[in-house]
Amino acid sequence: MHKLSVAPMMDWTDRHCRYFYRLMSKNVQLWTEMVTAKAIIYGDKNRLLDFDACEHPLVLQLGGSEPKEMAQAAKMAQDWGYDEININVGCPSDRVQSGSFGACLMQTPQVVAQCVGAMRQVVDVPITVKSRIGVDDMDSYGELVNFVATVEGAGCDNFLIHARKAWLKGLSPKENRSVPRLNYGWVYQIKRDFLHLAIGINGGIMDMESSLQHLEYVDGVMLGRAVYHQPYLLSEVDGLIYQQKSSILSREQVLLAFIEYMKVQHANSVPIRSMTRHILGLYHGQRNAKKFKCLLSGKTVEFEHLYEWLEYMDKNNGQ
Repeated sequence: MHKLSVAPMMDWTDRHCRYFYRLMSKNVQLWTEMVTAKAIIYGDKNRLLDFDACEHPLVLQLGGSEPKEMAQAAKMAQDWGYDEININVGCPSDRVQSGSFGACLMQTPQVVAQCVGAMRQVVDVPITVKSRIGVDDMDSYGELVNFVATVEGAGCDNFLIHARKAWLKGLSPKENRSVPRLNYGWVYQIKRDFLHLAIGINGGIMDMESSLQHLEYVDGVMLGRAVYHQPYLLSEVDGLIYQQKSSILSREQVLLAFIEYMKVQHANSVPIRSMTRHILGLYHGQRNAKKFKCLLSGKTVEFEHLYEWLEYMDKNNGQ
């Protein structure tokens, strides 16, 4: 398990977003948005699975509950070059509930175990599970232990646990990210009770200092929206989390590198705004953050506007 990873976030962590993140950390583990097994089997595989080689280490998160389909999609993902395949057992949206996967799978740990077993038969890369600590009325620590033990029995030795339970009825997906109270203690206890397993923690973690504190109790930490809104946090990862001495790119160096990437993608018909939307938070906390967001939020965004921004920053010493 990697010490630090960026959460799978629907409509956010696409391949352009991940490329941007990799410019700031060589070691952070990146995750795709959740992709359903059916979509991979029957859909546009190039669109769904393509990534840049620089994105490694890279995890594909799969949604589904039918073991044969999950195994088939996992084999395709391994052949495509993914380093790890994760089963989504934490998303509470109506879409995943109607498909009988995501967080509702916590109520049927045996089904998750069957998916793990089927996937492990056809791939060599790690099969991992990302879950909640509970769901609806399944909210006792004993039930969480049973879930982990059952899935472990099928050969899963790596769990990433969001330290909130999910309410499938009565709360929206957005509310499920903040309303149920955090219970980090249960995730710590799972690590103590299953010392031989790799256990990661997710939920409400906002910075590197908090990440280091969690790493005293578990094996890995996952940050989500904190990174999306403050992406330059990732510039601290290699030094603070992985103790690697490496030159940290300035925000302007990151932007310049991403502009070069965007130019290549735009030449292949990718709209500029579909990429610049991921960098709105690059100057979060800086005096010029609002000005940068206004630049990217205008009616049109052209590469020349971004180069003008870099010239402005150079003349004003980054202020």
